[in-house]
Amino acid sequence: MYDIYCKTGIKISFPIVADRNGQIARKYGMIANDISNTETVRNVFIIDDKGIIRTILIYPLNVGRFIPEIIRTVQALQMADCSKGSTAANWMPGQPVIIPPPKTFQELQERNEEIEKNRNGITWYLSFKESPEKCMENQENCNKLEDSK
Repeated sequence: MYDIYCKTGIKISFPIVADRNGQIARKYGMIANDISNTETVRNVFIIDDKGIIRTILIYPLNVGRFIPEIIRTVQALQMADCSKGSTAANWMPGQPVIIPPPKTFQELQERNEEIEKNRNGITWYLSFKESPEKCMENQENCNKLEDSK
């Protein structure tokens, strides 16, 4: 952590786990036995504030991680949670989110009317809303992290 701080000026605010015997790496499938019995593949685990693993990205030993995609994934998870919606394929911060589908026939009819009026969807099960302002605050914090690289 100190070396990261010295080289980048970024303070790591989350725990770093030492795994001297590789026990944790083996439990999480980070050892690529076909390549090495000791070297880990380049795994990224995105764990939420409740301790739940939300995303696992696995890169081969010879391919570096793509930090902008990792940050975008964190932003997409935050936006989906905050907005109670979903992010579409290729979603980027600031873009609309997908509204959950209606649960009743009446909600379906209301959704169709809304789409007709606002042109904010393709059909009742695929419609969009702008990213809520309250959710954008989390995005700004992620952007600050990205800018500090």
